[in-house]
Amino acid sequence: MPATDSSLRPSHLLYLHGFRSSPGSAKARLTHQRLQQLQRPARPRVEWLCPQLPASPRDAVEGLLRLVQQAAPRRLALVGSSLGGFYATWLAQRLDCRAALLNPAVNPARDLAAQIGELGSWHDPSLRLQFTASHVAQLRDYEIGQLDRPVPHPQRYLAVIARDDEVLDWREMQARYRGAMLRVVDSGGHALEDYAERHCDAVLEFLGLRAD
Repeated sequence: MPATDSSLRPSHLLYLHGFRSSPGSAKARLTHQRLQQLQRPARPRVEWLCPQLPASPRDAVEGLLRLVQQAAPRRLALVGSSLGGFYATWLAQRLDCRAALLNPAVNPARDLAAQIGELGSWHDPSLRLQFTASHVAQLRDYEIGQLDRPVPHPQRYLAVIARDDEVLDWREMQARYRGAMLRVVDSGGHALEDYAERHCDAVLEFLGLRAD
């Protein structure tokens, strides 16, 4: 169920983008815009956090832990897309907070092994990253439990899953987040093209950031 206790209303919202993506992704920008619309003068502002994630999973996670030190765990909310959903799953377990996941990667060490090399960002091809075999190995360090079994404490999560995802297997995502609040939809693709119209408000409401 969505968070309803006003004392647990998030003070910080951390958005984690996907592999080769950036804070300039469409879903990140839409989430930020909607959060701004929901801010009220009578309430403390919710701080928006959306860092550029490095290629190294270890550097990414260590940087995120430093970034959220200012937030009380029960007042931190997460949104993670694709690989960002994998990181958000680990952070939610580590920090005891809630996370909304958008077509979350279940087994990125397996799926990204074919991506080793020099790669460009989807949003700015001039930004280059070196993705290595060491980075693939690091991803295994952040797996929660057995990946072919449902994630522990599924009540922490909302997972938005598109059956027509052209990158990830929707059945694997659905099985991994069994017991979570699931929004399994027929269309939208990996990018969830209809995120603004169909999912953004549900994501924020689950995290305790509903419209008044």
